[in-house]
Amino acid sequence: MTTDNESIVAPGTPESIAVYPGTFDPITNGHLDIIERGLHLFDRVIIAVAVNAEKEPLFPLEERLQMIRDCFPNDKERVEVNSVSGLLVDYAFKQGAKAIIRGFRAVSDFDYEFQLALMNRRLEREVETVFLMTGFRWIFISSSIIKDAARHGGDVSGLVPDHVREMLQEKYLAG
Repeated sequence: MTTDNESIVAPGTPESIAVYPGTFDPITNGHLDIIERGLHLFDRVIIAVAVNAEKEPLFPLEERLQMIRDCFPNDKERVEVNSVSGLLVDYAFKQGAKAIIRGFRAVSDFDYEFQLALMNRRLEREVETVFLMTGFRWIFISSSIIKDAARHGGDVSGLVPDHVREMLQEKYLAG
């Protein structure tokens, strides 16, 4: 039996790496749930913060990277946080990842995620897509809903890490 921090991979076996992509604007407890569960399946998870020219995030890239790093102060060996642009599957392959982790909140996510997984598989057969269902307590939250609630003075405690809640308050109080 292994403990939470022990790998189930035998010594001398290559490290198993997965990439978990997203804009994380901001990171939520639902995202953290997926990451923690990914760490039970893989030796290391690379959180790939997407640079998407079509989206206008609330938090600049560097702030998003730092807020995620601050969620894992004692797990730098197993959690890496990077920015990524371009084809995610190419990035994952170059990092030596065997999988891309994707989270589902609802059936409505399936069609898009299924198409994306098939395209990634077509582009790079060495990288699998692993789907994880969001924990039931987080199924209703998204970064967009969190931002909307915070923008209007709603209490998002318990839905995001405390330091993220404080950053949201600062952003919206600054106007």
